[in-house]
Formats: sequence, C-alpha cells, structure tokens
Amino acid sequence: MANLTADHVSSKPAQADEFYDDYGDTLREECGVFGIYGHPDAAAITALGLHALQHRGQEAAGITTYDGRRFHSERRLGLVSDAFSDGEAIKRLPGHIAVGHVRYSTTGETILRNVQPLFAELDGGGFAIAHNGNLTNGLSLRRQLIRDGAICQSTSDTEVMLHLVARSKRPRFTDRFIDALRTLEGAYAFVGLTNKKLVGARDPLGIRPLVLGELDGHPILTSETCALDIIGARHVRDIEPGEVIVFSSDKVETLRPFGSVPPRPCIFEYIYFARPDSVVGGHSVYQVRKTMGMQLAAEAPADADLVVPVPDSGVPAAIGFSQASGLPYELGIIRNHYVGRTFIQPTQSVRDQGVRMKHSANRAVVEGKRIVLIDDSLVRGTTSVKIVRMMREAGAREVHFRISSPPITHPDYYGIDTPDRDKLLAATHDLEGMRRYIGADSLAFLSIDGIYKAMGHEGRDPARPQYTDHCFTGEYPTPLTDRDGEESPRQLSLLAEAS
Repeated sequence: MANLTADHVSSKPAQADEFYDDYGDTLREECGVFGIYGHPDAAAITALGLHALQHRGQEAAGITTYDGRRFHSERRLGLVSDAFSDGEAIKRLPGHIAVGHVRYSTTGETILRNVQPLFAELDGGGFAIAHNGNLTNGLSLRRQLIRDGAICQSTSDTEVMLHLVARSKRPRFTDRFIDALRTLEGAYAFVGLTNKKLVGARDPLGIRPLVLGELDGHPILTSETCALDIIGARHVRDIEPGEVIVFSSDKVETLRPFGSVPPRPCIFEYIYFARPDSVVGGHSVYQVRKTMGMQLAAEAPADADLVVPVPDSGVPAAIGFSQASGLPYELGIIRNHYVGRTFIQPTQSVRDQGVRMKHSANRAVVEGKRIVLIDDSLVRGTTSVKIVRMMREAGAREVHFRISSPPITHPDYYGIDTPDRDKLLAATHDLEGMRRYIGADSLAFLSIDGIYKAMGHEGRDPARPQYTDHCFTGEYPTPLTDRDGEESPRQLSLLAEAS
C-alpha cells in the first residue's frame, strides 16, 4: 500500500534528508496482510499473525472484523503490540471473520486515515480491504474517479479499489471485485471481507506474495508462512499469481480471471523482505540467503581472516560465505535491538553517533584482523561508510565488503521504498567509485546470474526473466502509467487531523 505522492519513493521531507541518509539506508517493504474466516477468535488470531508480520511494517496496524450483524474496526499508529496487546482492544473486535494489516514505517502522511484495513459501505453491504504492494496506475485512476464525482478520504492507492468495486455494475460481489482488479496495474496482494465472504487476490505476475493456511478447519490468507507458524496453522499452498479466492459459509471459489501469465515474483522477498523462517514460493528464505552467500564466495573470494555479517540482514549470507570459503564466521558487529527511529532525534550531534547506537564493533573479534563484511544490499551507501569506519576504528587491518545481491541501479514502484535513481549509489558510481565512497579495501556484488543460480536456475533468462528484478536491470514488468503520463504527478491534498 503506497501513498499517492508525486514520487512515493522520495516523499520524505527535504530537511530530513541527512537524517534519513543515516537511518534510511535500507530497503523497506510496504506492508503485510492477514485474514481468517469462520473462527470464533478471529481478532486475537489476526493480532498474533500481525505480530509475526511486524518486520513488513512498523508504522501502523489495523484489524476489521464482522460479527454477523455489524463491522468493527481498530486502527492505530505504532506497532502491533502497542495497538492490540491488551485484551480490551480484542474485546472491541468481536466476530468470526477478520482482516488485518501492518504498514511500513515512513514519514509524511502518517495519519489514521491511511491506516488499513480501509472500509466502505457499498450497496450490497460493508467491504473492508487490506493491500500489500503498489498500483502503478493508482494515481491516474484516482484522478479519473475524482473527476467523475468520487470523494476520497485518504492518499492511499488502496482506496481506489473501494471505488472501483462500488462502481461496477455486476450483480455479484465476486464479479465486481474482479471487474476492479482488471483495471489495476502494478503489484498487489489483497485480503478483504464482506458480511459473507473472505476474499483474496494476487496480481497476475505474483510480484507480491500471498499464502493460504488452515487452522482448525478455518482458512487463512496472509503474506508469509511465518504468520501461520506463530498460531500453529498449517501451510496449505501459495495463492497463485493472478488467482482470486473467495471463502463463504458453504463453498470456496477459486478463479483465474487473467488467464495464464508467466509469473515473476519479487526477488527482494528472498534477498531481504521475508522473514528467514518463512517459505516463499516453495523456497526456504533462510536457505536461499545462505546459498546466495555461498555463490558470492565463489564469485568474489577475499583474502581475509574472518567473515563478519552486518546484522541482522547479512547473517544468513555470511554463514553461507563462511561455509563456502572456509573462513571462520564471527560476530564482529553487535546490534542493539532496542534503538528505534522514534528515539533518535534528528540533530547533528546524534546523527554522528547514530550507527554506533544501532551497531557496535566487537573489538575483541576484529582488532588486527582482515575481515569480510557481508550485507544483503547497498542502497545509498551512507550506513556502509560508517560501518567500515567503525571497523577500522576497532582495529580491523583490512575491510573487504561483499554484497549478496547485485548493484541496485533503479528505483522500485511496486511497494518497495527506494530512493530516486540519483540517490542510489550504484546508479551514480562505478564499482571503484563505490569502493572509495564507502572506504573499503575491496568491494564486490553477487552477479545477476548468481542470484538466479541461488534460486535453483542456470541463470537469468533475458527473454523471459523468472523474477521481478528491475532494481538491478531496469526492466519493469508492468506499465508505469503514473510515471509515464504527460501530466506531472503532484502531491494530493489531505485534511490534517489529530490521530
């Protein structure tokens, strides 16, 4: 789910750029979704599922339920534990159907109106929807809807879906839902509920993930299998790309309205976003990341004494690199898990100490050693600069940086928060320029083919790529209508309100 700004990947306020250079030098996924049908403890189970998906979004959380007579909704800014840890919140959410959502952390438009699930009263009854991904024609659709008389309450592209379903002339809800999907471009995994149904849908290319689970005979739809594990549910299967699935009291409908399209799931789910204990597309995320590290060791070995992960993102790849290279794996950096962005105030003196508050050098391990630092991606490079400097100040003799993914040269428009291209280090520097910028003795990335080999392929098929990998290649798999239109996108207005 994305805010409909002129460029959703650069919607941070200009005066905070330096602050976000320090603390925003990572990729962040938009959100996670969860839905369950027919369970008497639907809200409590959804809250637990959202806890497991917290890594996909820390800005806000929401749950909507239906109890057979009316809909109930709780939407709050902050973490799932802030909103749903006490029993009172769950008591306010009675019902046997529930959908939930976690939204990723960003600045600007952090207001209650954008927190999902979004809800609308349609002529057939209420409809609540939660969305993971980003619509690349959402802004264009919204403008047309407003020209036609629609009244929008948020700056979320998800709200477009509510209007499209409402305007469909088809008599059945499922057909109206599919009518709306046919209008969309981009990436989405939707989970929604009505007073009779739980519905899920995945975009035709399967860019964003969605899985089906089962708990005590009750179906669950969610972004990752880790959300099933936390509640003791069984993983049934992945929702197929382009599939629409509808649960009601008497049947399950599985529809494929888009025909057969070669899938292209997002490669970054495996590199970064999914939790290591999840299974995505039949692949163990942890094992894939380890294999990427092993492939990196084969492609870019280093003459060094030990392997050090950049925690926590680089840990599985560092284990693989260590095993393949024979170099010992050591925790040369210790992460403080209790430092959040809200604690760090954007003053210059604190900025200068920011990385040290999150990562501390383990001097006893790195002093006098030649180390190989392993991370999963390099975005702006500002955090890498400070980590390399921290290792040298702790006494490391040499610092060799290895990245278990290819250079990120293009921004994303499918639900990943990336900077504009001119702020991506690999788009503005060659390899030697990047090495000098971060201050490492050597720098190397995993190749494009190496990523595909780690996924079990011989390499990337340029005629029909197996994954969505535009951040590395610049090959976007769908139209980018909002970016390519003649009219320059602008920030949409939104009434400021207390939350």
